[in-house]
Amino acid sequence: MKTILYLTDLYFKANGRNYYEEDLFITSKLREHFNILIGNPQQAIALVDKADLVVFRNTGAVIGYQDYFDRFVDTVKKENTNIFNSFDGKADIKGKQYLLDLMDTEHPVIPTVEDISNIDALGNPEKYIVKIKNGADSIGMEILTKEELLKTNPKEKLIQPFLDFEYEVSFYYLDDKFQYALYAPQKDKRWDLQEYEATPEDLEFAKQFIQWNNIKTGITRVDACRMKDGSLLLVELEDLNPFLSIELLSEEKRNVFMDNWVAVLKKNA
Repeated sequence: MKTILYLTDLYFKANGRNYYEEDLFITSKLREHFNILIGNPQQAIALVDKADLVVFRNTGAVIGYQDYFDRFVDTVKKENTNIFNSFDGKADIKGKQYLLDLMDTEHPVIPTVEDISNIDALGNPEKYIVKIKNGADSIGMEILTKEELLKTNPKEKLIQPFLDFEYEVSFYYLDDKFQYALYAPQKDKRWDLQEYEATPEDLEFAKQFIQWNNIKTGITRVDACRMKDGSLLLVELEDLNPFLSIELLSEEKRNVFMDNWVAVLKKNA
């Protein structure tokens, strides 16, 4: 059997998620097909040559070890390491600049600017969300009134309107193939998710971002919010280490997803 180095921070504290539960389940299934080495992402450079394929999973927000992560990416590219997700995406792996890029190309994303001189493009919301460009898990996020925003005058950060949406929904793709969808019926409970039956229109929405990103191989989570008028807007395109919430799927859907994933991993190992 081929050997996988499965990178995860089992005890990273994430709101509403237990990384160790998801990763222990996944590795228990992968071990039926591969030799599994489990490693911490901050020790990855010393271990990449021990495996046929490196799987970068629930590793926490890389902002906490950005310098090491950058060296790891350089090592992977220099040594032509087989890695999943492949580090060739244009979305969250590179920070949040892509939200500005997608807005400029008129994709359906939450309106986003990075300078208060442009906030008229955000309409006239009661409040604004300010995010750091390379953030994750709401690190450094602030909710401000217009007066507070103008007084703070944030630099090198993203500014978005605080939208009144119906719910958040996530579409999970394996390479460029849709796998399943989950949504949060209560918008104040982001990780209290249920299975969601995606419509053809939903998948058309999500697919445009998968095609735009065009990664070689990986799992991508397309996070969107459903607006009051029924439309969808992109919230985040997670192409680095998306949490899968796999325990919430029916046994049948979970098994189908794992079978599909194993097939892709075998192809890449």
